Amino acid sequence: MVQIFSIPVLEAFEACEADGSVGCPYCKIYRELQSNELDIILGASMMEPDIRIKTNELGFCNPHFGMMMTRKRMLGIGLMLESHLAEVRKKIGAKALLGDPSAKSLPKISKLNRDCYVCERINKNLDAVISTTVYLYEKDENDFRRKFKSPEYFCLPHYAMLMEYASKKMDKKLFREFFDIAEGLEEKYAETLSGDVSWFCKKFDYRFDEEPWYNSKDSVQRSVKFLTGSMEDEGEGGRKNKNGN
Repeated sequence: MVQIFSIPVLEAFEACEADGSVGCPYCKIYRELQSNELDIILGASMMEPDIRIKTNELGFCNPHFGMMMTRKRMLGIGLMLESHLAEVRKKIGAKALLGDPSAKSLPKISKLNRDCYVCERINKNLDAVISTTVYLYEKDENDFRRKFKSPEYFCLPHYAMLMEYASKKMDKKLFREFFDIAEGLEEKYAETLSGDVSWFCKKFDYRFDEEPWYNSKDSVQRSVKFLTGSMEDEGEGGRKNKNGN
């Protein structure tokens, strides 16, 4: 079975192996997928009928609108908004605005607020990345079991995705090994973070004013990345996608 995502998965884990500061390999892959999708949607594909139908229907979340704006391809964004707003007008419906409780447009608007074309594309590809990870571990292609031990941590949202999928697809004995490795990475990093954050807080007590910061200065930022992921490196954040990113 050909795994189209084997290369980015291998590259992400190899990057973790070479540099421990990379953090969660899936956040790295997510950011790459995100950048690629934004390039694609603001390129020639924006005029492809099947893609325009999807963008008209789904629209974009606040973070991805923001990232598109920073790329300054305003004509492309304007063309998408022109047809998307026409679709939005159909979903709003005058009766909904006048308070008709039987109006069917309100659920459509609520769904529109949750939808995003870019998020949908990324999440679909990330699902394939997770399944490829399990496949590579099972087959141990390119010595992947050794590489799997290399990340400093997996962010909690991606850790949960990975373990949930693996628990359903892997042989029980192999999954136990797979889980123990990942859990060990998580516990070690969480323990380190706990100590760093505690010291960070103590540094605001005058009694510790002369003490060194050690590795605590960025402990709050590192903790947030561990707990929520580090997926938005373009523009400013806003609504999360369905995986908590």
